[in-house]
Amino acid sequence: MPGEREQRVIFSQLPVPRLGPHADRPRAYPPGRRPHLPIRPLWVCRACGLPWPCAEARLLLKIEYADQPVELAIYLSGLYHEATHDLFRLNPHDGPTPRELFARFVAWGPYRRPMVEPPDDDRS
Repeated sequence: MPGEREQRVIFSQLPVPRLGPHADRPRAYPPGRRPHLPIRPLWVCRACGLPWPCAEARLLLKIEYADQPVELAIYLSGLYHEATHDLFRLNPHDGPTPRELFARFVAWGPYRRPMVEPPDDDRS
């Protein structure tokens, strides 16, 4: 059938999707400075050379996504997935553990709960 053949050609021309988001945030601040973006597959900061996200990248991400905490969590989770894949392929034996990468990429994000104070016990 001619319709099936046309569909096969279209699907075969589609690019293979990436596994996660492209790290394009945070934006450079002030404009014109080197942005604090990761160098992949090493996941170190382009601007300061520290493990990404460095302290300045975290601060800029918190500011940039101040009104969008869910979007920040999704973005960080996708980058966590990408970094886990890249770093494991680079060094499967001595690389960071998934727990360390989770703390580095996701745990500092927007879903930290405030400390809960124990209730006052006035039964004395």
